[in-house]
Amino acid sequence: MGIDIKEHLTPPVLLIIFLLVVSLMIIFPVLNMVILGAILAYGIKPVACKIQSRLKYQSPSILIAMIVVLIPLFLLVFYIIFEISTFVTWVLADHQTAGLFTGLDQISTYLPNGDVSSINSYLENAINNVGSYILNYTVKFLSKFANIILDLFILVCSVFYFIRDGNNCLNFVKSFVPDDSKKFFDNTVESVKNVLKSIFYGHFLTSLIIGIFGCIGYSILGYPFGIFLGVLTGILQLIPVFGPWPIYWALFFIDLATGNYTRAIIVLLFGFFLSTIDMYIRPALSSHYADVHPLILLIGFLAGPLAYGIVGFIVGPLILGITYAVLDSYRNEYLLGDE
Repeated sequence: MGIDIKEHLTPPVLLIIFLLVVSLMIIFPVLNMVILGAILAYGIKPVACKIQSRLKYQSPSILIAMIVVLIPLFLLVFYIIFEISTFVTWVLADHQTAGLFTGLDQISTYLPNGDVSSINSYLENAINNVGSYILNYTVKFLSKFANIILDLFILVCSVFYFIRDGNNCLNFVKSFVPDDSKKFFDNTVESVKNVLKSIFYGHFLTSLIIGIFGCIGYSILGYPFGIFLGVLTGILQLIPVFGPWPIYWALFFIDLATGNYTRAIIVLLFGFFLSTIDMYIRPALSSHYADVHPLILLIGFLAGPLAYGIVGFIVGPLILGITYAVLDSYRNEYLLGDE
């Protein structure tokens, strides 16, 4: 029996569709902050509930929980920006790059033609290009300071109100769901929660642990910017294909080029240790929740920043993971359920 669309497209429905489209156009410039706020609210809410159990007041409990969680995140972002600018200045300094090129000259006798001038030129150009790109991106980032402040304000407000009124919002949406689809809606919400827990505990927490190990290890080995290298290691750990290996392999080759062979071997073994413990930590933390395919996360991490900027590293994989959960819930409820 066919469905007559005209019966459903009544004036109230058309008005609602029009208002929804217009509203989406209005919030689209800050939609990434709203989505990120909803995601962060889900992770912060348990903290707020524990504080409220002692403080007995909802709003102050939420604000304290946000300060406990968000302030370190903001400080981490500013720290990364500051360290990148300092690192680029340090690398571009002639007295810092001279040691690398001198080390290459020392190992030139082991090369077939004994000439590393082309390698020196390539490395110098590569360093200058990377440094210029980072500096230009930093300047561009700081030039949008007013927009950044607005985004942060919307993010903070979104987190607060999603924590306080998230359940009411969910119930409001559920009130529009037909009775025969409420089970699908509940299963979808539960699947989304499992995906969020899997990504939070299985990936972000794993990244945090690997990053802490990296900060300690690189600092003990005496690398400049050891803490910053550990932070980068934790960030790269979020990307399924990459992991921490770009950092420790780069340090390995730099130590070889500068003649520090002992530390080169140690940092390589340390890097293998970081890659190995990931295989045990990640499954142990995420096995109790949804198992998100690595390809979904990889596409989210790589494509997310193209759509949402720097916050896309978080929003991208989470949106794709949630989309997968919704499709899987629909498949189980309406397709496999009919077999």
